Order: sequence, then structure tokens, then C-alpha cells
Amino acid sequence: MIRGLALAMIFINHVPGNHYEVLTSKNFGFSDAAEAFVLLAGVSAALAYAKHFEAKRWWAGIAGPWHRAWVLYMVHIVISVTVLGLVAAMLRFGEVPELISRDNFNRFVEDPVGVLIGLPLLLHQFGYVNILPLYILLMLVAPLLIWAGQRRPGWLLIGSLAVWAAAGITWQNLPNYPNQGGWFLNPFSWQLIFVLGVLTGLALRGKRRFVPVRRGLILAAAVYASLAFLVKQVPLVDQGFYVVMKTLREAGVPYLLVDFNKGYLQLPRLLHVLSLAYLISVSTHVRAFSASRWAWPLVVMGRQALPVFAVGTVLSFAARAALHYFDPTLTIVEDVVILGGLLALVLLAWVKELSRAALGAPRPPIVTEEPGQVAVPRSRPAQI
Repeated sequence: MIRGLALAMIFINHVPGNHYEVLTSKNFGFSDAAEAFVLLAGVSAALAYAKHFEAKRWWAGIAGPWHRAWVLYMVHIVISVTVLGLVAAMLRFGEVPELISRDNFNRFVEDPVGVLIGLPLLLHQFGYVNILPLYILLMLVAPLLIWAGQRRPGWLLIGSLAVWAAAGITWQNLPNYPNQGGWFLNPFSWQLIFVLGVLTGLALRGKRRFVPVRRGLILAAAVYASLAFLVKQVPLVDQGFYVVMKTLREAGVPYLLVDFNKGYLQLPRLLHVLSLAYLISVSTHVRAFSASRWAWPLVVMGRQALPVFAVGTVLSFAARAALHYFDPTLTIVEDVVILGGLLALVLLAWVKELSRAALGAPRPPIVTEEPGQVAVPRSRPAQI
């Protein structure tokens, strides 16, 4: 269910300016659905492939994630070319130049040869189409992370923290081409949340928790999540929090610890998504709702995550085009575009489920949860 909720929020947030954005997680704290997306990706990777390393089927443990990376790469290229065509069509036939003037699409007009070089190398990424390149790299190193997590989880976590800290302090990143600068989602930083997901998934395979249930941890997570909510919702609290963070930066505290840069997954964002994840994992109410019929649309979207994400990305650009073409002040237009898009994604996931059943393919798992645990699959975990 949580994966489906993250996909729904990603679709809404990828249509900037719509009035449904106020319902998404980015308005209630420092992180957004992207962090949850990558954390769950790590959990799924461990649940799907750790069994091969346990059985010493080394090549299966390596080939599985690498094959997934290849599938993700092909999907990313198809999405990128499709949205580029959509944006270009709106420029030529719809007389809507706004879409191609932002989100790195303008670079294709200025330097098409450079973009055609950078795009297949993952060095040029269009705005809102930049999470799969990160995920591709993470899946390429997933075999090593899973293997290390099974043998030396503490050392893996320390190493991951060291890479995250080094990237955040020295501002190291992978390059762009033909643009200057680095990736929007820095893999050296975001690998930490993926590793935390891997370690969580490995713990679940052992029928235990990676982070134990402790009253003090629950209180700390709740306090931090509440503070983040107040900062986002109460201007006076926001101003006071900004003054505190600015004072700390001026005192020499590294930006990594006191800023909110998404690309480098700086500490306030990281702590927020981890606090939410921990609170959700110990909540009986979330487990009860996940098992109810009301959660079915989110559950089925989560099971078919890759097609839902791919089509949702394309639909989000179509929705942006529609909002530019029609009168964006008409609330009914936003309602039709956003709610219609979400309904289309649910129907897509449902059709994929029916097709899988008709072909006799193994069904993605129904996620169950036991007291004190999170999301224990009954069978092979669904993946994006």
C-alpha cells in the first residue's frame, strides 16, 4: 500500500501547481515521496535477491538485479523520448512553449547532438524523469550491497554513511552532459537510503526488525515528524526554525547537517523519511487499513509499480500540457486531469493484475504485517 501511495503522490507532485499537492507528503515535512520510493526499492531488492546469496547461487544473485537494471534502463529511455515528443508536440501544434523552456528540455533545442549523446548515457536527465537513472545505478550495485549486508551489516552501514557524508561535505556528484553540474539525485548521497532499505529487507527475511520497537524511538520519531509538520504549516515556526538553521550554518556546521537540499539527501530530509517509516512500521492502524478494501487501489498500484510509474510519468506531462492549454484557473480542469490520471493508473494496474492471472503468472504478494514488523511478503516481492 505504501508503495502505491508513493506512486500516487509522485504523479500529483509531477504536475506542479495543482491544488491536490497540498495533500501530498512534501507539504507535511521535509521529505517527499521520492525518499519513500527509494527506501522501499532497497527493501524489495533484499527480499527478492537475498535468497540466491543464502543458497550460494552467486550468478543468480548478480544476474537478477542486473537484469532489472536493464529493464529499468529501457523503460527510462522510452519515457524520456516519449515526454520529449509530447513537449515538442505542444510547442509545434499546441502553441504552448512553456513546457520546453524548463526541466532541461530547452537544452535539446540549444544542443540536440549533446543531448542525444548524454541521454542514453544517463548523463542528461529531463526534469521529473530523473529517478530511474538513480535506481538503475543502485540496482547495479545491489548484489554487492546485499552480499555485504548479509555478512557485515554494521560495516555496510558505516561505509554507506561515510560515502553519504563525504558526498555531502565535498559536493561530489556524477557529471551531467551537455549541461554543467551533477545529477539532480546524487547517487553517492541517495545510496544511503537504499542501503537502509536493503538492511531492513534482510532483517525481515530473518523474521526480525532492523530497528527494534522502543518507546523512546517512537517518541523521538513522533516529535521530529511533528516538528517538520509545524515548520511546513505554521509560518512563525518556519521562521524560527530557519533562524536556528542559519545560525548553525554561520557557526560552521556543515550544510549536510542543517540544510534541506534534496539532491544530496541532507540530514533534515533523511531524518524525516526515516521517522515516518519507523512510525508507519509500528502503527497497527496502518496495518489494519492496508488490509481493508479501501486500500485496494493503492495496493494494486504498488504491485504493478513499474508500469504505473512509467505511464504515470507520461500522464503527468500530458496533464501539464492540458493545464497549460486550457484555462488553468478552472478548478474542474485540475479535477479532471488529476483524478482522471489517478483513475487511469488504478485501471492500468488492475488490467495488469488480470492479465497476469490469465497467463498463469505468479501473483505479486499480498503484503501482511505482524505486530512489531513491517510489510512481510508471503511470496516473491513486487518491484518497480
